[in-house]
Amino acid sequence: MHLLDLSMLSTIFTLAWPTMLEQLMQTAVQYIDTAMVGSLGTRATAAVGATGTVNWLVGSTVSSIGIGFLALISQSIGAGDEKTAHRSAAQAVTITLIAGSFLTLLTVLLSTAVPVWMQVDTAIRDLTASYFRIFYSAMLFRSASIILGMVLRAAGDTKTPMRTGIAVNIINVVLNVVFIYPSGAIRVLGLQLPIWGLGMGVQGAALASALSFACGGIMIALALFRHHTVSPLGESLRPNRKILRRVFRVALPNMIQRFGTSLGYVVFAAMINSLGEVSTAAHTVANTVESAFYIPGWGMQTAAATLSGNAFGAKDPERIRRLGRSLVLLEVLLMVLSGGLLFLFAEPLVMIFTKDPQVIRLGTTVLKMVAVSEPFYGIPIVVEGMMQGAGQTRLPLIMNVSCMWAIRIFGTFICTRFLGLGLVSAWGCMIAHNLTLFVCFGICYLRGKWLPENTVLQ
Repeated sequence: MHLLDLSMLSTIFTLAWPTMLEQLMQTAVQYIDTAMVGSLGTRATAAVGATGTVNWLVGSTVSSIGIGFLALISQSIGAGDEKTAHRSAAQAVTITLIAGSFLTLLTVLLSTAVPVWMQVDTAIRDLTASYFRIFYSAMLFRSASIILGMVLRAAGDTKTPMRTGIAVNIINVVLNVVFIYPSGAIRVLGLQLPIWGLGMGVQGAALASALSFACGGIMIALALFRHHTVSPLGESLRPNRKILRRVFRVALPNMIQRFGTSLGYVVFAAMINSLGEVSTAAHTVANTVESAFYIPGWGMQTAAATLSGNAFGAKDPERIRRLGRSLVLLEVLLMVLSGGLLFLFAEPLVMIFTKDPQVIRLGTTVLKMVAVSEPFYGIPIVVEGMMQGAGQTRLPLIMNVSCMWAIRIFGTFICTRFLGLGLVSAWGCMIAHNLTLFVCFGICYLRGKWLPENTVLQ
């Protein structure tokens, strides 16, 4: 038995590389955003990064809905049932309008309360609230990008979300330059650039993001309606109980999982924010740097979810076994490479975003710590993707939420509040959390809990 099925490689990379490139572009823009805001000072970096985990909370809740549609549509296509795929795409549009509108209203109304809940330093709370309110004003369009992008990926089209993501990122960078700085010249990544700008600072960064999200949502929606396999044209947008019941049977456990883990990230960040501006800034910069090195993992997860869904719909368990072996081995190899690069280049990457020696020293330390755990974290990512495609989301819910709160949150609380330790101890708890997930999902994989015959989707 060969661990790596060479016949699978072409299919895996056809689906994975556009997602990896899309995420690479998003990360590159995130790097540039952080560098641009960082040039305004440590306070500006802290104001933007202080509520970053709330962004994960909201975004992951929307993504969980997309996972439900991805599972149903990929399985329908695998079974040759294109009619259900079209109807499901129409329901995705309906849910996007409902969920996106609700989240836009909710986040804007809570914009002044969130910095208080997050224990943001009082000196930057008003600035943080202003950034948060502007940033989330485009949540409807962002929801469209996430959910409708999942529909396209379920149909095997990962290139359209990639192209849209690239366009959105270019728009974001251009608008950042115009909105953040006053007219004059700026230095970005060592380059002196002349600009004409409005000088809006942190609020300008938020406005640039909101407008780029709006462009992305419109572009994804137009692409979906033109798509030959999953276009919702001609289908009713009235809620369809049968389809939505199947979608939310998968999505609801995933939503609870993502909400539980993302809420954990929020609590985790709040405890770090309470350590002061330097810790908040170092945490923000380190998270930004680290995000680039998870790209192989998340790209492979998309391929895993789509291909396992197709195999489940086609009732082909042997195919998914071969797929699983290939994905796990590839994931480990890619994450070993990315972890090694992160360890070697941690300090130069941190120095892109800040000149504060305290932030540089602290950010470099935690990045080198987490680099060692990168290969281990890759396995939970790809195994969870295979389970999502097969509609198996309850077991990942239990493992992710329990590990988050029992290890990362409780451990960080003890370390920072009772033992008086700082950011390094918090990231140590985060690494322990990731290693525990590796053990849990590794056992799940070896016992075959992710296989289609262990999953029922009515």
